[in-house]
Amino acid sequence: MDKNKHIVVIGSGFAGLSAACVLAKEGFKVTVLEKNSQPGGRAGVWETNGFKFDMGPSWYWMPDVFENFFALFGKTPADYYTLKRLDPGYRVYFGKDDLIDIPAGMQQLEKLFESIEPGSSKQLQKFLQQAAYKYKVGMGEYAHRPSHSITEFIDWNLIKKSAGMQLLTSMSKHVRKYFKNPKLIKLLEFPVLFLGAAPQNTPAMYSMMNYADLALGTWYPMGGMNEIVQAMVALAKNLGVDIKLDHEVTKIGVDNNRVTHIVTSNGALPADFVIAGADYAHVDQQLLDAPYRNYTPKYWDSRTMSPSSLLFFVGINKKLNGLQHHNLFFDEDFKLHAKEIYNTPQWPTKPLFYVACTSKTDSTVAPPDGENLFFLIPIAPGLEDTETLRERYFKLISDRFEAITGESIANNLIIKRSYALNDFKADYHSYKGNAYGLANTLAQTAFFKPAMRNKHIKNLLYAGQLTVPGPGVPPALISGQIAAAEAVKVLRETINN
Repeated sequence: MDKNKHIVVIGSGFAGLSAACVLAKEGFKVTVLEKNSQPGGRAGVWETNGFKFDMGPSWYWMPDVFENFFALFGKTPADYYTLKRLDPGYRVYFGKDDLIDIPAGMQQLEKLFESIEPGSSKQLQKFLQQAAYKYKVGMGEYAHRPSHSITEFIDWNLIKKSAGMQLLTSMSKHVRKYFKNPKLIKLLEFPVLFLGAAPQNTPAMYSMMNYADLALGTWYPMGGMNEIVQAMVALAKNLGVDIKLDHEVTKIGVDNNRVTHIVTSNGALPADFVIAGADYAHVDQQLLDAPYRNYTPKYWDSRTMSPSSLLFFVGINKKLNGLQHHNLFFDEDFKLHAKEIYNTPQWPTKPLFYVACTSKTDSTVAPPDGENLFFLIPIAPGLEDTETLRERYFKLISDRFEAITGESIANNLIIKRSYALNDFKADYHSYKGNAYGLANTLAQTAFFKPAMRNKHIKNLLYAGQLTVPGPGVPPALISGQIAAAEAVKVLRETINN
């Protein structure tokens, strides 16, 4: 195989960096083109006045996926950053003086469940045993397949294993089979919010997320989630990858059904192969001429997207008592909020929200006398986004935060920055301003997702949260690995022919 071929990766998010590292290890010349002034895509970082904020992902789940990635290069995450398991993993507020902390230890977790619903500790054991099976099969058998067609799944061994995956049962129904208490149901349904669909429309297969949450644990890389990006950048550069920042791709040049060059805001460069880790819909609709697009505008508009988010990065000049690193505010109606995201898209009436206080774990992210707060409200993609709306929702959730926790922050603000749909579009060309990619509904699982291959161009593949295996940091890492392996296959076939 000609290892002198130049492979261009569009986007330096987790999928792009993952693909770049694998291809560089194979000996190819790899260039990563990043639109923004720092690598990492949505996992960027913002630093100001002694505060350090992760701009995107804040949950470190599925540590085995990170370990497996670095192991490809003879490394471990510990070679680059220090991981700490959070205990409690997170706190759930159901109202004032009504909260539960989710312990890291299984015995303590079973004791907690039993205290809320007698008999539920045994049910939890059964539930997690089944979830562990789904995790093993899902992450071991499903996640690493490129899903080019259904034929990849016509495998008797896989079909037998799939019988226990509950693809046709909803998460909502599955959870209620084991538990009756509303608090436990909310707790077990919450991880599917990261998958971009309501529990009623998410296959029960994704109870594997409960195994990732409750059994594998919630972790934190000291310094913040951007430390993972810095680790991957260091690895990529050590492998010889050239990462070009402030190079927005404006056109993919195609001749005779092959990509020949990439046009950027800083000029053009030749390409023998391209992996697009940027927003799939943007690449498909804006960077390619019509004859080379995989899909139509109607197709993209018909996709069920994951939620967007209204984010606030807040720095305060006081310490807060009682708050944990991760905090979920479930004091309002989960069903109503989900309905206003998925069924009748609108700004939520009484939103649930999430607050991260990373300074509870990490003293480097805030001044000694301050706290670092990250507020997140899931919202429907494609909504109107104005400063007036943002301010109204900050007032709403900060008032509720203060009422529930008993901690005042309104008079202690040093830093406050909002981030929502318009910013996702401007910074990442995010389709409809979504935050997490494509919703993991049954109709958008595996080979029903937007194809990894370009149907018209042999040397163009897609990676990231809008294709297989799906949204989230661990799936993005895997997506990059799959795309890189597929690129090597195509290049090998090209050379042999």
